[in-house]
Amino acid sequence: MKHVVALAAVFSLAACEACVAPAFAAGHDGPPPSAARASALFTPREVKSYGTVTVGGHKIAYEAVAGTIIVRPKGWDDAATPTGGKHALGMPDGPPVASMFYVAYFRRGVPAHERPVTFLYNGGPGSSTVWLHMGAFGPVRVVTNNDTHTPAAPYGIIKNKYSLLDATDLVFIDAPGTGYSRIEGKGAVKAFYGVDPDAHAFASFITQFLTRFKRWNSPKYLLGESYGTPRSAVLIKDLSIDRNVDFNGVILLSQILNFSLNDDAPGTDPGVELPYELALPSMAATAWYHHRVPSDPPHLRPFLKQVEHFAMGKYADALAQGAALPEAERQSIAEQMHQYIGLPVAYLLKANLQVSGPEFEHELLANDDMTTGRLDTRFQGPSMDPLSRTAEYDPQSAAISSAYVTAFNAYASKDLHYKTDLRYLPEIFTHWDFKHRPPGARIALPIATNVMPDLATAMKYDPLLKVMLNGGYYDLATPFCEGLYEMHHLQIPASLQSNISYHYYKSGHMIYVNIPALKQLHANIAAFIRKTDNVSGG
Repeated sequence: MKHVVALAAVFSLAACEACVAPAFAAGHDGPPPSAARASALFTPREVKSYGTVTVGGHKIAYEAVAGTIIVRPKGWDDAATPTGGKHALGMPDGPPVASMFYVAYFRRGVPAHERPVTFLYNGGPGSSTVWLHMGAFGPVRVVTNNDTHTPAAPYGIIKNKYSLLDATDLVFIDAPGTGYSRIEGKGAVKAFYGVDPDAHAFASFITQFLTRFKRWNSPKYLLGESYGTPRSAVLIKDLSIDRNVDFNGVILLSQILNFSLNDDAPGTDPGVELPYELALPSMAATAWYHHRVPSDPPHLRPFLKQVEHFAMGKYADALAQGAALPEAERQSIAEQMHQYIGLPVAYLLKANLQVSGPEFEHELLANDDMTTGRLDTRFQGPSMDPLSRTAEYDPQSAAISSAYVTAFNAYASKDLHYKTDLRYLPEIFTHWDFKHRPPGARIALPIATNVMPDLATAMKYDPLLKVMLNGGYYDLATPFCEGLYEMHHLQIPASLQSNISYHYYKSGHMIYVNIPALKQLHANIAAFIRKTDNVSGG
């Protein structure tokens, strides 16, 4: 599903741009626009509405603004005037342009300069922000089951007592081409769908938003989930260094900054063993949840501490030896892995002690012909093919996607009064340029995306910047130990490590799907903002 594309899928999609229909690749849902329609689509729009929500026992009155802001690619000449006809702005042969849809919530009755503002986005790449909006921090949320398939409509849409409106104003942004955002023009896919062009588009959106709503002197935060975390790393570097806009904090949910650490398809990069090591504790958490750990330990966290020590110690040493590993040690490691992640010793030996995320998801409950989730391994569903080597779908995605998309469509029309004939696109799958030019590099590097240098550079440029990492134990899309490893290997002075805080939850990639975890997440983020906003006295 959403937020982070499996690495194998990333490579196949990136190599298959010609396989994507141009209209769909550009985030359309119909024929190319007429001149009149293009003019309307690529003209900024605002629709206001009002509401209340009670958070922490306090009633909050807010103004909602649903609208669009127009952004152009890096290098665009502000003085350029598009020619008419099919070469006009917003037409297929015109210059590339994006209309970025957002929903902003402003607490009423509070001076803007005293009120933090947080920009939120999901990832994909190619995902809208419906998930954070309708599941986590907006003033309303959709009700879904905790770890099982949510029944079909009608879905419950309720006031969200865990909205972050108690601590900050909120701006939910749909990436170019997703949600009600659209892109158009010659070369628009190349102009917006890539690590660096995407960050530029968001930076342009944010600076325009600060001007439009007079929020330049407000405390400011970025909050990204999944691919939204590498977006945040590049974005905070661009904002602070290139645009002279310091932020108070960066909030990361389900982090992946270095794609070479991902466990979706580590077999495509033989000799790199870290993905297996960093995913093992998440596999152990999953086995614990489904009662597949032979010893059935009573408490998760002490059990995971043992697994983490094993993963980065004896297991890492064994993988480092490769074919030189003595057979007796290989057998011993397989038996210990069985005690932690529940897979049969014979399977682990056959796999050469290396199990990818999709393989584990397919195998853990294979005796029951069931597959666990990827984004949230608490979920399970019938295996599409019991004889397959890997999972062929994500049961969590299947369980909740309809609820989120349906709820937002109903909410946007009824409560936000945002009337449009556009189809809301929760996600699009198209070409994405993963090449990235990190600080100090002369060109974009042809290696797995790694934006750790960007975050490190931003933290050194602004040594007061605070970073908050949040992860779920049951996440195999971005395993929680991966984020921890990345932060511990940032190229920053030891003194700046204290600017990073860590929080972990008994949930998956979308931490907020588990309501007790959402309650914790809200409390932790609200406390982080109040401690760092230079207004609350924290």
